[in-house]
Amino acid sequence: MFEENTLALIFVSLMGLSILLYAILDGYDLGVGIMLPLDQTDNADTMIASIGPFWDANETWLVLAIGLLLIAFPAAHSYIFKELYLPTAVLLISLVLRGVAFDFRAKAAFGHKPTWNKVFKTGSLLAALSQGYMLGMYVMGFENTVAAYCFSLLSAFGVAAAYSYIGACWLIMKTEGELQIQAVAWAKKSGLICFLGIIAVSFVNPLINPGVYEKWFTWPNTLLILTLPAICFGLFIFSLIQLKQLPKVNDKGCWRPFVAAVIIFTLCFFGLAFSFFPYIVPNKLTIWETAAAPESLSFLLWGTFIVVPVIFSYTAFSYRVFWGKVRELRYY
Repeated sequence: MFEENTLALIFVSLMGLSILLYAILDGYDLGVGIMLPLDQTDNADTMIASIGPFWDANETWLVLAIGLLLIAFPAAHSYIFKELYLPTAVLLISLVLRGVAFDFRAKAAFGHKPTWNKVFKTGSLLAALSQGYMLGMYVMGFENTVAAYCFSLLSAFGVAAAYSYIGACWLIMKTEGELQIQAVAWAKKSGLICFLGIIAVSFVNPLINPGVYEKWFTWPNTLLILTLPAICFGLFIFSLIQLKQLPKVNDKGCWRPFVAAVIIFTLCFFGLAFSFFPYIVPNKLTIWETAAAPESLSFLLWGTFIVVPVIFSYTAFSYRVFWGKVRELRYY
């Protein structure tokens, strides 16, 4: 039905879309977990309630992305997870901790609730840090150097700050009163760290990858692609202006910082994708070299035609049903 190269492009696009949606959707609920206050029981309950209907479904996109990598680019899957074995193990353990803590904080004895809040917060932070570390190692081409490890640690804290930023913007949109005011303050602080992290990656990436430098600073690419960081900068300024004006009467415009954060995440993702394409392992393996047999991809494509729309439909439906300000957390 499709040529081999076309199939590789389709599957890498689907994988990229899954990663982007995971970073946005699970990013905000990881951010909420990172900021969970340990000394404010009511606010903690409200924050958990704001992500309650969505958090486990958000992780579906991570499963889909890894599944697509495994079936469509098996050689790249083997190489990447061989290099990232330990941070992947930390990520999986942290996600398990979050899942257990989410249920046990309500079902265990009341006196144990603070402990499970700590577990949920720790799991969220570890998940964000491990993902950031993995991103840093990926950008550095999995080098075993001090510079690569230092950059990966910087990336770990940068991703945690980015998740906190979008999580705070989510809380601004979903909550009211004192908690919303706190979320505005969290968004201002984490947004600044996120902005500095993006600047750091934007400078380091072209310096360590000559191919990336050539892509970004070769005419006419420069004219088009350099609009991405300019738009990101403008969105951060726009978000800061909005945050300074919140909360407003009738909660007007409470959704704007979150939308700005989503667009920032999207632009940053496209910037990274443009930088490394067609490499799926930076400077080592391309999507053409690692793609599975075209017969296999053609067969699997029919499955994606069914699975991906179902996930989209379920996700859209759940957000439609639970839209609006958060209500009291209940377990059924």
